[in-house]
Amino acid sequence: MFDLIDIGANLTHDSFDADRQQVLERATESGVKTLIVTGSSVEVSKQAAALASTHPGMLYSTAGIHPHHAKDYDDDDWPTLNELLGRRETVAVGECGLDFFRNFSPRDAQEQVFALQLELAAQREMPVFLHQRDAHENFVRILEPFVQNIPRAVAHCFTGTEQELRNYLEFDLYIGITGWICDERRGAHLRDLVKLIPLERLMLETDAPYLLPRNLDPKPKSRRNEPMHLPHILRTVADCRNMQVEDLARATTENARRFFALPS
Repeated sequence: MFDLIDIGANLTHDSFDADRQQVLERATESGVKTLIVTGSSVEVSKQAAALASTHPGMLYSTAGIHPHHAKDYDDDDWPTLNELLGRRETVAVGECGLDFFRNFSPRDAQEQVFALQLELAAQREMPVFLHQRDAHENFVRILEPFVQNIPRAVAHCFTGTEQELRNYLEFDLYIGITGWICDERRGAHLRDLVKLIPLERLMLETDAPYLLPRNLDPKPKSRRNEPMHLPHILRTVADCRNMQVEDLARATTENARRFFALPS
């Protein structure tokens, strides 16, 4: 049996409202013993912390503002985020970053709110859960001045190029790999790139309910991803790296515990 940590699961999503407890039970049965519930807005971060507080030792949360929601930020959000980050169950700032693929928020608002959250992480000496899509140059430019003052940061759901990966590793970022690597169309390049990630920098995540592994068989009728599918991602990554599954499971769990400062 595995002892895995899913570093990114959107368990507050309404698709889990009808069976959230059963989702957690299935995760545990599959060997996913610890989950980090992603905060993507102030309201969702509150919900994530509340959910995590009901499952101490199993669930933890992040608190932040996803770039999609940057347009909704106002000055009252700063003390609220600060308070959330002081809670026992909150273990990282984010999800924060830039998304120029969808541009649901104006780019200048995204950049401002990203920098504010990096500043907050530096002040609180907390790790950061990062998002970047089609905004690499701007992302690196904003992140670089903060890197030395942030204890740890992870490029969540990495799907980028080799050059982007090398830039992140130069910044000592951790790299989060999702079921995107299981997609033979969009994720084929990741099967080679994942070999370049130092073992001590690699972590695994489902990003549930999104990114259901394309090669999962059988697929759920709902097409909803769940944390119980993390072992499938683990096996795929292990195969790409020519590693024993048990060795990769042990290493990625140790990395996640170190990254989020979780108890043993």
